[in-house]
Amino acid sequence: MLANTLAEYFTKGGPIMYPIALVAIILFAVVAERGIFWFLLGRRRDMTQLESTLGAMENSDFKAAVAQTQGSNDPVVRMIYHGLTHVHGSLQGALQVAAGMEIKRAGRFMVLIDTCITLAPLLGLLGTVTGIMGSFQKMGESSIAGAMTEIQGGIGEALIATAAGLGIAIIGVFFLNIYNEMMEKLKFDLETAATNVEVMVTKAKQEGFDTAAFRRETAAKNA
Repeated sequence: MLANTLAEYFTKGGPIMYPIALVAIILFAVVAERGIFWFLLGRRRDMTQLESTLGAMENSDFKAAVAQTQGSNDPVVRMIYHGLTHVHGSLQGALQVAAGMEIKRAGRFMVLIDTCITLAPLLGLLGTVTGIMGSFQKMGESSIAGAMTEIQGGIGEALIATAAGLGIAIIGVFFLNIYNEMMEKLKFDLETAATNVEVMVTKAKQEGFDTAAFRRETAAKNA
């Protein structure tokens, strides 16, 4: 029943409903893909491993920290491992690169969602204009009774296209805000962990620990 109703509205919405439907398919596919990504990411987060790693670093036990972070699926822990084992450039630079990679992975396809949100109501507005233009064009070719029918059909087409475009945009905005909030939380966690690592490494240097040599040694072992 619902499928028949949707098909009927789709037909009455005019030709512009085809590009609107394409935008809807793209949007829902990306929303689903990002939903799966964030669900799996949430399951990979390991706060116990993160706390254990930071505790080892606080005690200047960087070998234990590297051993705990190696092979982790947690993006924050992965960033720490990259920072501790990357021999080229500074620790801060290595952490920034690793954090940037994690944020880029989390922000994949977000531009596409934003584009669909912008495009859907514009297509709906285009359907409104073409529907009304078509109804007025047919007015001169019909009798008074036929003209009223054409006007009603054109207005119906315009309203359906507009409603479809706005509905898609509303759904898209809802998920875009949710995913943006998740990205901000991940970014905060990465920045907080990176700051903690830098503070602990600075403290270890002041106590005489040669972090540069340790990073070279660790990278050679992992090569």
